[in-house]
Amino acid sequence: MPEILRRTIPATTVGAYLVSVPEQPRPMPLVVGFHGYGQNAEACLAELGRIPGSLAFVLVAVQALHRFYNTRNQDVVGSWMTKLDREQAISDNVGYVTSVLQALAGDRVGDDRLVYLGFSQGTSMAYRAAARGPRMAQGIIALGGDLPSDVGDDSAITLPPVLIGRGLRDDWYTEDKLAADLDRLRARGSEVEIVRYDGGHEWTDEFRNAAGTFLRRVLPAR
Repeated sequence: MPEILRRTIPATTVGAYLVSVPEQPRPMPLVVGFHGYGQNAEACLAELGRIPGSLAFVLVAVQALHRFYNTRNQDVVGSWMTKLDREQAISDNVGYVTSVLQALAGDRVGDDRLVYLGFSQGTSMAYRAAARGPRMAQGIIALGGDLPSDVGDDSAITLPPVLIGRGLRDDWYTEDKLAADLDRLRARGSEVEIVRYDGGHEWTDEFRNAAGTFLRRVLPAR
């Protein structure tokens, strides 16, 4: 039988992000969002815009690089990564976020303040961007997704204040996963705030209100 060899090779693809810039004369901080599995940047930006007080921020929604069709409605949606070539995918995604932030800076969009927000699979991206991205973040908002091991197990990483949201009926981001995240975050001295809300694996008004309060605290108006 012939020997089967598997090799990886760098390739390029097109990324995209959506930006909502309020008509304000003063500089405003960035809120950069990452959607969940099977979603897209449009859905993410819509949720960011529903957070109370969102008009005080420049909202950015980043589209996952790995796109596919939602077979129910043929919408183009995405996934951040799979277990295949995981380490390279992590590096590629962090580089992608770096390019987005560099493009925003080049366009003079937003000021030097920044919060990352992730939902479901996008939560890992929010943590990774804060841990390994090019700019210091003032906060992380993690909704319905866990702290990835490549961040949580690296004791050299310092994270900004974190808001974690979990629906009481969320069967994916369980209470056990939340407890494990709390242990790892608090062991490194991270400031963590928890909001448990009446709901499942989803955004709710209760969580949006908590996210708005958190943003106003870590990104106060200048």
